[in-house]
Amino acid sequence: MLYIFMGASCSGKSSAAEELKKLNNVQIYAGKDYLRMAKNEQEAWKIFSEKLNEASNNKDMNSQSIIYIISEKNDISKLQSFDNAVTIKFTASLEIIKSRFAQRMKGNLPKPVEKMIERQLAEWEDINAKLCIDTSEEEPSELAKKVFDLCNNS
Repeated sequence: MLYIFMGASCSGKSSAAEELKKLNNVQIYAGKDYLRMAKNEQEAWKIFSEKLNEASNNKDMNSQSIIYIISEKNDISKLQSFDNAVTIKFTASLEIIKSRFAQRMKGNLPKPVEKMIERQLAEWEDINAKLCIDTSEEEPSELAKKVFDLCNNS
């Protein structure tokens, strides 16, 4: 099974992925992790997309699944050929995302970073997915359970 976790930075994607890993046999890749698979980006993407395609076409919940986490809206275009992927968009309120980001930056959130967060959150508003999850109020373990149940029942 192939899960595509997408959304703005600090929207809860990685936390939910780690919790889903506890429920299911998954490998987690984020952003450009695939670059480690070959010496150049094109070859690495080719190898990685083959892995993604294999996972996308495998519906056995007990086999090796992949979670691919993306935070860049532009990366969506690379994933359009994986029709069987379970796409999940993560979001949270602007204030919660700013708070999470500030924690990463040891409590300091400079104005340019704040503006970048606002832009990034707005960019993701018009993106559709099979499941949209607002992480503002639910714990990552509850979110992972929702994803797991969705995939088990589809």
